Amino acid sequence: MKRLAVLAAAALLALTGCGASGSAASGSTSSSGGGLSGTLTVFAAASLTDVFGQLGRQLTKDNPGLDVRFNFAGSSGLATQLTQGAPADVFASANTTQMKVVTDAGLQAADPAVFAQNVLEIAVPKGNPGHVTGLADFGNASLTLAVCAPDVPCGAAAKQVFAAAGVQAKPDTEEEDVKAALTKVQLGEVDAALVYATDVQAAGAKVQGIPFPEAEKAVNTYPICVLKAAPNAAAARAFVALVRSADGQAALKAAGFRAPGA
Repeated sequence: MKRLAVLAAAALLALTGCGASGSAASGSTSSSGGGLSGTLTVFAAASLTDVFGQLGRQLTKDNPGLDVRFNFAGSSGLATQLTQGAPADVFASANTTQMKVVTDAGLQAADPAVFAQNVLEIAVPKGNPGHVTGLADFGNASLTLAVCAPDVPCGAAAKQVFAAAGVQAKPDTEEEDVKAALTKVQLGEVDAALVYATDVQAAGAKVQGIPFPEAEKAVNTYPICVLKAAPNAAAARAFVALVRSADGQAALKAAGFRAPGA
């Protein structure tokens, strides 16, 4: 879309929210025609896989010389990789706790900007063979259940909702990211998993979703930031600007994410 090209160009001249000043590595960008080039590396929470992939394709459509590469995984694992020196341009976390790991290490170019929110939902295989009806079923030892590991955002949120509901959860497996938990449901390996509402939507007819009221006790806030050592800072600023733009927010809403502060 033409608007995206304008956004990308504007991001080179002015910082919007999390963007930051700083030159890109030699050869990482090209000023020819005002377009972006080189490689843009985005570390992002697994729950952002589909919508960020879409936004990345939109950005490269208007900047053919740009190669956008994503590293999607649990936010805690990504934060660890970054603090251990992994090169990247942008970090988008599924909660503020893991972003704080990165900012406490001084790796951000400027303050992170919140761009979306998300809540948990129960995912069950098509047909709901385990006859799961709500969060209380996660205390049923006769069911095979999956949650995220407690150190990743979806796992931390699960811990909060179980406490709010007074459920003594008995999961059979703790996955390293939300997509892994969802895959267990899609393959019929578990009777239910706690994933994000956006993951249930993205899975379509492959799974069924069961909302539950306690999900509102653990609303996940998603921050994004350009990294201080970004090899392609110009493209990083353009991507962050796109995510926070009207077009980016519309894509996030369509994917089931809530607007910041909703």
